[in-house]
Amino acid sequence: MSLKIKGSMCTGCSACEPECPNVAIREKGGVFVIDPNKCTECEGQFDSPQCVAVCPVDDCIVKA
Repeated sequence: MSLKIKGSMCTGCSACEPECPNVAIREKGGVFVIDPNKCTECEGQFDSPQCVAVCPVDDCIVKA
C-alpha cells in the first residue's frame, strides 16, 4: 500500500520531503506528491509514516 498527498490541502511547505526514507516525495506544481511505486508507508523502518508525522495539515496525507 502507499500514501498520497491531497493536492488541494498541501501548502507546499516541504516538511515531508526530507523525512521520506524512500525518496518517494517530490514537488510538482507547487505541491508535493508521493510516488506510489516507492512508498512503503515506512513499514520496517519506522513505527508510523514519517511524512504524516511532520505534516502540519491534518488529514492531508492519506492511504491511496
